[in-house]
Amino acid sequence: MVDVQFKSFVDAKRPQNEEVRKQLDFGYSWDGQTALLFEIRPQWNNPTNILELPFAKLRFIKSSKIWKLYWMRGSGKWESYEPNPDSNSLQELLTEIKNDAYGCFFG
Repeated sequence: MVDVQFKSFVDAKRPQNEEVRKQLDFGYSWDGQTALLFEIRPQWNNPTNILELPFAKLRFIKSSKIWKLYWMRGSGKWESYEPNPDSNSLQELLTEIKNDAYGCFFG
């Protein structure tokens, strides 16, 4: 179920045009506890090098059944997302990322 939610989120963000996807696409990884959402794009000065640039991290804490949300700072360090860093609903946090009220995920 969780994997389906991440796939649905990423599929909604992906550009429809295949040519655009060569320049900007979205993906995710999920290991059962931590998910990374990332942009996929060619390196600006070496287009043959394809980069995966993470912009959000979600971690599931099994003991408390809580999801924690983090965003990537310009320094490359993950920081807890305020004002809503924790939730028992994955969908709530994915909606928070999508809305990006503070410009933390998509600028």
